[in-house]
Amino acid sequence: MTAQVVVLGSGYAGAGAINSLEAELGDEADITWISDVDYHLVLHEVHRCIKDPSVQEQITVPVDAIKSADTRFLQGTVTDVDTDTRTVVLEDDRTVDYDYLLIGIGSRTAFFGIEGLREHAHTLKSLDDALAIHDAVTEAGREATKSDPAEVVVGGAGLSGIQVAGEVAEYREKARAPIDITLVEGLDNILPESDPELQGALRSRLEARDVQIETGEFIGEVDAEKIYVGDDAEMSYDVLVWTGGITGREAMQHVALDKDERSNRVRAETTFQTDDERVFAIGDAALVDQNGEPAPPTAQAAWQAAELVGENIARQMRGQPLKPWKFKDKGTAISIGEEAVAHDVMLLPISTFGGLPAKLLKKAIAARWIADVSSIRRALRAWPDM
Repeated sequence: MTAQVVVLGSGYAGAGAINSLEAELGDEADITWISDVDYHLVLHEVHRCIKDPSVQEQITVPVDAIKSADTRFLQGTVTDVDTDTRTVVLEDDRTVDYDYLLIGIGSRTAFFGIEGLREHAHTLKSLDDALAIHDAVTEAGREATKSDPAEVVVGGAGLSGIQVAGEVAEYREKARAPIDITLVEGLDNILPESDPELQGALRSRLEARDVQIETGEFIGEVDAEKIYVGDDAEMSYDVLVWTGGITGREAMQHVALDKDERSNRVRAETTFQTDDERVFAIGDAALVDQNGEPAPPTAQAAWQAAELVGENIARQMRGQPLKPWKFKDKGTAISIGEEAVAHDVMLLPISTFGGLPAKLLKKAIAARWIADVSSIRRALRAWPDM
């Protein structure tokens, strides 16, 4: 009987794994791919839609452009996984049986129990999120005046927060809209725990785009009009975007796998295997062991994991030993509107740089991924908008 392999999620982990599994398994298994959307989103470029919604055509790749005709695709939201019966449960009560399962459904935004934050803040975890931010910023800008500008506040100065602030600044310039932008980070520096040289390069470029940066105090509460920061500071806002962290999907809450109790992210060995030998996990949905620490929840980590996970699932099916994975950090490239900053890029002698080289590198990273997951033609078509 042909083995049934089921893949959950169409993000970097899921989409990359489909290619990996198809290459490794051939006729050895039937593959079913499940996602709540029928496309792959190039998430690290979705902030582009804040300035220009038409970019969505270039950063969404239909599943049919990724998978082979033999792979079955089901659109639906996963609500549970029963590891005893080896069944995936979907929101509409459909069920899908599996012999081997790959969990790659990504993460959701963490609100850390901050009162009012979930109710009043936009997030950036999907295409719809980016389009909603565009609409909110556009409306706020239209209603504002030079004497009473719209207030856009971005909470969390990690990669996403920095790129959102830069994109809103780009929109402001393009639309000539009266908008004030504030980036709020609870820790002492933007892009916390990164190299001070990179932090300085990003700060200088944000400030040059007239983005106000507030660090060292956490957001404690949010209501419909104000953000309360630290012990006594208040900040009015018209649009609030929260990018302050991630947590696991609700669908994983009751799944009988070893998980982090607070986040519901599934623990996996360096081989991506969970404590259930028939279930593997990669990407943001997982805590993949790297010498006692989890792999970073980044696009490049998910890409690298996806390249190997197909082989390891095939090896498990064949009774062969699994290969351990080691994440290799190839550097960072961050957009600030039409500008970019790159840092610690492999094989380059300079540590941190901007300008045209950084911008081209950022574009090349996105284009290469699109080419790898679908086709060179699609990557070339997307290039101008990256």
